Amino acid sequence: MAEKKFFGFGFNPEQSMNHILVVIPFNKELPVLFYERSRWSKKDVQTIVAKKDKPKASLPVHKWEKIAGPLMNEFNRRLKKDKISTGSWDGNYVPVEKLLGKEMLVLVWAIEDSDPALITTAVRNWHGFSPEERWWLFTMTNASSGGINDRRGWRKALRYALTENPVDESKDIVRFEIPETVKKQKKKKTDDSSSGQAELF
Repeated sequence: MAEKKFFGFGFNPEQSMNHILVVIPFNKELPVLFYERSRWSKKDVQTIVAKKDKPKASLPVHKWEKIAGPLMNEFNRRLKKDKISTGSWDGNYVPVEKLLGKEMLVLVWAIEDSDPALITTAVRNWHGFSPEERWWLFTMTNASSGGINDRRGWRKALRYALTENPVDESKDIVRFEIPETVKKQKKKKTDDSSSGQAELF
């Protein structure tokens, strides 16, 4: 049986084409861009097509560099647990598997307009959420304010929740309550994601 080919962080186009593509510029004066995509080119270089690829967020490089390491560590820890090859942010185009991509965008959206001094707090609070809670936060935010230029509603609420809530130093969790219905659905979402049937976008 042929070994499955993974790109970036857990992305296997043979399983699902849905992913978030992180475009990291070589010129640090340009922003890091995040695109929702449902296609993958077999060529070495990916291209962005305006009518097909949805821009979800933009971050200045100095903010991206503050979260790139924590994201990589979290994703690789879970990929190792699932016996999937780990990833890195090397290169200009880095795909992120669809569920991991949801979690990443929750953190990206939270810090896009924040004071850089609050990013460490946002990262710690983001770590305090379970994957299922991050997926729920993505779904709620994406439904009403998931475009690159959206700065309203849930998008704004994420920033306040992750950057301005105090961190419990003993537990590294945010004091921000997720609805009880989400907690009850954890097992179902976990089962769906493990079977490859979880719905992302």
